[in-house]
Amino acid sequence: MKNLNEVIPLKIIASGMALPEHKVYSSDLDLKLNKPNGFVQKRSGIEYRYHSDNNASQAKLAAEALHNTLQTHQILPDSIDLLISASAIAIQALPFSAAHILKESQLKAGTACFDINASCVSFVSALHVAGGLLATKQYKRIAIVSAEMASRGIDWSHQESSLIFGDGAACMVVERGNGQSGIVTHKQETYPEGLELCEIRAGGTRKNPRAGMDDSDFLFQMQGKALFKLTSSLIEEFTERVLSSANLTMPEIDIVIPHQASHLALEHIRKRLNISDERFMNIYRYRGNQVAASIPTALHEAIITDRFYGRDYVMLLGTAAGLSLSEMILKP
Repeated sequence: MKNLNEVIPLKIIASGMALPEHKVYSSDLDLKLNKPNGFVQKRSGIEYRYHSDNNASQAKLAAEALHNTLQTHQILPDSIDLLISASAIAIQALPFSAAHILKESQLKAGTACFDINASCVSFVSALHVAGGLLATKQYKRIAIVSAEMASRGIDWSHQESSLIFGDGAACMVVERGNGQSGIVTHKQETYPEGLELCEIRAGGTRKNPRAGMDDSDFLFQMQGKALFKLTSSLIEEFTERVLSSANLTMPEIDIVIPHQASHLALEHIRKRLNISDERFMNIYRYRGNQVAASIPTALHEAIITDRFYGRDYVMLLGTAAGLSLSEMILKP
């Protein structure tokens, strides 16, 4: 077992979430897409997900998750000395999303803030960075918010990807704690041969009015079979390296909290890594793929259903556009 002295001290002291008001059942999409009843639920594995209306603000959704966290746990906004936005999709190209969230929030003006973007595993990267910053003692209490409006980028002509996405936001507030809890290990690897398998091309310098662009460049594009094949070829050995770095085995992990990519991806990873259902957080049926908000939302669900605190080891696990693999083992 890994020496506790090697754990990066970090304590999750509060969690919360926010969802748009509009609940979209798969039966609603059957009608929208002119499909027979039951078609979308069978293909997507989702009973319902939440979609924002086209005028809703991603910054306000993020701030709602932040306020839910602070209010539920009676944390004063002025006690937050750093805000990290950990989302795959920015609110706009410039300025950064955390500044927009700060404006909508109850946090005081002048609060330090910045973005971290590692696609669907942005929250895991942000948690690792937060652990390092808390170790410097420059910051005492950090809020990490992941907010996504995936519905804005759905290409409804692409059946494989259009049925799986949902919107939402989640927030975690972290402190250094007493050193008994924290990050046991974290590893992220990126394989750029998967760069074009999962992408939105516009929004930066690559595709814009001067460089040239099409409407489709603003929509999510995925080559599902190729992505699945590449991920499958990497995930087992990657997980072995992560576990080995902590001197742990998979049976010693109490709960695995995966990115809620799709029902097929979740079941494939669960079986491939030999994880039992009761040790695997799966909220996909009622949320869909919330992009970077998936892992913190599932983590929040684990917390409020008594499947996090009091456990020995919890693993956060995800794959992301890039292609990136990311896993973190926490001691709650």
